[in-house]
Amino acid sequence: MATPEASQVSSLPLPPMQYIQLYSEENIRRGRSLRPPPPIQDTYSMFGNAFSADDLIIRPLESQGFKRLYPQHFDRRRELRKLNHSLLVNFLDLLDLLVMCPDSPRRAEKVEDLNLLFIHIHHLLNEFRPHQARETLRVMMELQKRQRIETATRFQKHLDKVHGLLQQALHNLPDSTETDSKLLVPTEAFEDMDTSNENKKDSDAVNPLDRLMCDIVDNL
Repeated sequence: MATPEASQVSSLPLPPMQYIQLYSEENIRRGRSLRPPPPIQDTYSMFGNAFSADDLIIRPLESQGFKRLYPQHFDRRRELRKLNHSLLVNFLDLLDLLVMCPDSPRRAEKVEDLNLLFIHIHHLLNEFRPHQARETLRVMMELQKRQRIETATRFQKHLDKVHGLLQQALHNLPDSTETDSKLLVPTEAFEDMDTSNENKKDSDAVNPLDRLMCDIVDNL
C-alpha cells in the first residue's frame, strides 16, 4: 500500500513576494495576514546549537564546553598573533605527520588542536563586535554631521547671495525726493483754470430779458 507523500516543510522563510501577497489590503481587513512571531521565552536552536534567551550575546568559551587557551585578562592583539602563529605551526606539524606516518593517531590530535585554535580565533574576533558596532555608529554620526554642516554652509551661501541681491536692488531704487518731485502737479494750472471758469461764468451771466430780445431779433 502506497503511503501518501508527506508534505515537505522548508526551514527557510518564504520568498519576499509571497509575504507581500499575504499582506494585501483585503487580507489585512479580514485578519488573514500573518502575525509577527512571538518573542522567544525559553531556548532556541541556531546553526545546530542550543541557545537560551537569557544568554549573553558573546558567551564564554567555558559555557560552550571548550578549554580556554589564554588567561582572563589579556591583550587581544597579542593573543590573536600568538594564536595565528600556533595555527601555522600545528598545520605544518600536521603536514609532516601526513607525509611521514599518515596512520599515526596524532593526526586526529592535530586536527582537534587546529579546530580549537580556530574556535579561539573566532571567539576573540567576536569579542571585537561591540567595539566594531560603536566605531560604525561613530563613523555614521560623523558622516551625518559632515553632511549637515555642508548643507548648512550651502544654505548660508545662498542666503548671503539673496541678501546681496536685495541690497543691490534697494541701492538701485530712485531717491524718494526725486520721485516726489516728479509726481508733483503744478497748482498754477488749476488756479488758471479756476480764474478762466470764473471769467466764463461772468461772461455767461447775461440778463434773461436781453437774451429774449436777442432771440426775437434773430428770428426776424
